Amino acid sequence: MAARAYWKGQIRLALVSIPVEVYKATKSGAAISFRQIHEPSGKPIKYEKVVPGVGPVDRDEIIKGYEVSKGNFVLLEDEEIEAVKLESKRTLDLVQFVDADAIDVLYFDQPYYVVPADELAEEAYVVLREALRKSRKVGLGQLAIRGQEFLVSLKPCGRGLVLETLRYADEVNKAANYFRDIHDKKPDADLLELATTLIDKKSGKFDAGEYHNRYIDALHRLIDKKAKSKGKRVIEEADEPGAVRGKSNVIDLMAALKASVEGKKAAPAEKKAPGQKAAPKKTSAATKKPAAKAPARKRA
Repeated sequence: MAARAYWKGQIRLALVSIPVEVYKATKSGAAISFRQIHEPSGKPIKYEKVVPGVGPVDRDEIIKGYEVSKGNFVLLEDEEIEAVKLESKRTLDLVQFVDADAIDVLYFDQPYYVVPADELAEEAYVVLREALRKSRKVGLGQLAIRGQEFLVSLKPCGRGLVLETLRYADEVNKAANYFRDIHDKKPDADLLELATTLIDKKSGKFDAGEYHNRYIDALHRLIDKKAKSKGKRVIEEADEPGAVRGKSNVIDLMAALKASVEGKKAAPAEKKAPGQKAAPKKTSAATKKPAAKAPARKRA
């Protein structure tokens, strides 16, 4: 079954219009959703619309409300909300172009693939793609879809173009609110060089296929086992690596970085001092001699 276009319309650059189709670039295939089940009956839980002090109510009696203050609501009819929705235009006007790295990663939201609608549109589509690539720019515009207006960017991606919805300024928390207490001193030069060497050593090409959500994989295995065991309780104990305990919680950053660069394993927590004798081995419970019994007390 062919993918369904999320949006169809045209990209307009001045007097040039390019018919395109937009498709979702991501999917939620990895997510696992659960239902709440009534264990004695095995049936799913359903939820009722309930008003405190009134009880269950009919759907026809429910309208939307916006809380303007504690317990005070402005009531809105569906027709009133529909009246202020924007008309879904079939044109994306590219109104500005910015450097490709000028948009902070925090503003990017959802990516979409943009493809030419037909062969006639392909020539202009390719010209726009290569012009963006050559200038190292990203196109910006606003797109009205389903009554809402989205800020979007357009940039080259391989043979095609990718449209990404962007968050508005009031949707992003200012980084300064979180980072202001972190000092701005220059790090030790030797530590910085070691850390840079480690980064260079572990650098490579990004391949998303090399990474897997191990939690989701484990859930799938658990669900499969439960299905095969016909609902019986299945508990898997994962082997957790033993924690290395040292004499102090302070980590020697220089030694740790050097060991990482050289590919060495972490040094054992306890080391014998020169000339120190090994601690005597503990006798196992099986080889211990029974303790001598205390003499029985004489009865008076």
